Amino acid sequence: MPLFINTIFISKENELKNHINKFNSTGILFGDGKRNVIKLFKLEEITINIKSFKIPHLINKIAYKYFRKSKARRSYEYANRLLENGIGTPKPIAYYENFTLLGLQESFYISEHLQAELTFRELVLDPDYPDHENILRQFTKFTFDLHEKGIEFLDHSPGNTLIKKGSQNQYEFFLVDLNRMHFHEIMDFDSRMKNFHRLTPKIEMLAVMSDEYAKLYNKEYDEVFSKMCFYTNDFQVKLHRKIERKKKLLFWR
Repeated sequence: MPLFINTIFISKENELKNHINKFNSTGILFGDGKRNVIKLFKLEEITINIKSFKIPHLINKIAYKYFRKSKARRSYEYANRLLENGIGTPKPIAYYENFTLLGLQESFYISEHLQAELTFRELVLDPDYPDHENILRQFTKFTFDLHEKGIEFLDHSPGNTLIKKGSQNQYEFFLVDLNRMHFHEIMDFDSRMKNFHRLTPKIEMLAVMSDEYAKLYNKEYDEVFSKMCFYTNDFQVKLHRKIERKKKLLFWR
């Protein structure tokens, strides 16, 4: 059951294995733990974040053993790739996979825990959040930089960007929940606009992001706004249909 470790942390191998072995009985729960479980642990002077992925069903157990990289491994490799491209993400420490004859059982991704003032979600929920428009414009620039480097973050959603305030009203952005990404030579216009579709249904926020992106991309505002709204509306329609189907299927609860 190998533990693949960032060379910077190789001396901490025994401590990391101990945290994994005692994961269920120790650590501080972070988040609701409904799907994947995240816990915080101390590693000498730093706090680390260990994410235990849900045990996959039988077909995926086999797929992750023979055909696809596990979510834990992808998270670790994508984090390193982001950092190589100058994109913020908590420092990757290690990943762990437990394979049996039936395929992948447990898997864990370990990173440094990052304390942040907010996520993108706070901007959606609170239109009066201090410096709201400035943060939103800087976030748009951050997303534009991702696209310019050919990085398509498929889980670009409200809770997956941590935001830290620096000096002089400047902000830093850090991606989390990294296991779904595509890397391109060049991202076309439609792919760029679709990448905003999960972030917010609020027209006023889409207008600000469209205005900023249009300036950066040297494109007309109306064209950017129209396309961003199209993909956002399409996502919202499908999302609400999915919710209604679940309500009908689970009416007995």
